[in-house]
Amino acid sequence: MEITYMTTSELSERIKYDQRTIREQLKDSVLFEGVHYIRPFGGRKILYLWERIEEEMLNGVSSNSLIVGM
Repeated sequence: MEITYMTTSELSERIKYDQRTIREQLKDSVLFEGVHYIRPFGGRKILYLWERIEEEMLNGVSSNSLIVGM
């Protein structure tokens, strides 16, 4: 499976949400680290995993995602 890595800016353009909304409201409440985004090399930069986010948007938030996010 090919994974598309996106910055907050790129994700914002794709899903039509403001970058600030993604960072402050979606990250860690709907989008979880290790499921929907990663911090490569243990750094501060966040890369979102487009295919995982798209799947959640189309199918709704799964119970598996909620459990991982706890």
